[in-house]
Amino acid sequence: MASPTVAANAYANLAKMMERGGAEKAGQAVAGPSFSSLLKDAVGSVMESGRKSDAQTVAMAAGKANVMDVVTAVADTDVAVSTLVSVRDRVIAAYEDIMKMPI
Repeated sequence: MASPTVAANAYANLAKMMERGGAEKAGQAVAGPSFSSLLKDAVGSVMESGRKSDAQTVAMAAGKANVMDVVTAVADTDVAVSTLVSVRDRVIAAYEDIMKMPI
């Protein structure tokens, strides 16, 4: 059974989502970002992280960067790629579940 605090937090989270555009306001549909734009931003973020990692590696090879900076950049890229792969796997699993549904 849910406690009053859990219910209040759920209501507050729902209210925040509604304020950000999850519902119609004053008869106008408020559109949030599209799925394709979110996906494009996520992939662009991963690519930018990879570019920074590559730049740090090249700078270290030239003797202009600290090893710690390179390790941090590579670790950030690894986390970004792992997150993107996890999201991709979940999207594929959701698609497969939808395809298994009877019409």
